[in-house]
Amino acid sequence: MLQRKATEWSGVHPNDAFAIDKSNLYEKLGTQTFINLSTNFYNRVYEDEEEWFRSIFANSKKEDAIQNQYEFFIQRMGGPSLFSQRRGHPSLIARHRPFSVTRSAAERWLYHMQQALDTTPDIDLDSKTQMNNFFRHTAFFLVAGDEIKDTRYEIKT
Repeated sequence: MLQRKATEWSGVHPNDAFAIDKSNLYEKLGTQTFINLSTNFYNRVYEDEEEWFRSIFANSKKEDAIQNQYEFFIQRMGGPSLFSQRRGHPSLIARHRPFSVTRSAAERWLYHMQQALDTTPDIDLDSKTQMNNFFRHTAFFLVAGDEIKDTRYEIKT
């Protein structure tokens, strides 16, 4: 159900979203590119003009957010399991449960990620396309997970 909603809302077919599984972007781009991408992204997020969006990240240290993201990206894009070794299974929905992952938040996140992809050197067009498809689908997967969380809460009340 979540994948179906993610596909519908993101407009990204699962074959395109998970094309990253057929190519090893980590081997192609290397560790430093993912560190640069995550740093570029979180610099934008923490300076976002929208207070409601910045507030989502208010209880996280930027350095920790950067490390979590680049380690997850490295692991998910074919590299070593750095994230799992340090933090355990990624469990994206569970890890994002404390946050309000709305459609607006997903779109804002995607906006900053697109800007970061476009301004991070060494990421070729094909890799950007693959990552964009994965990020867009995954963002809306998290929105679907957040909506289920809200529905379950309402049922219990």
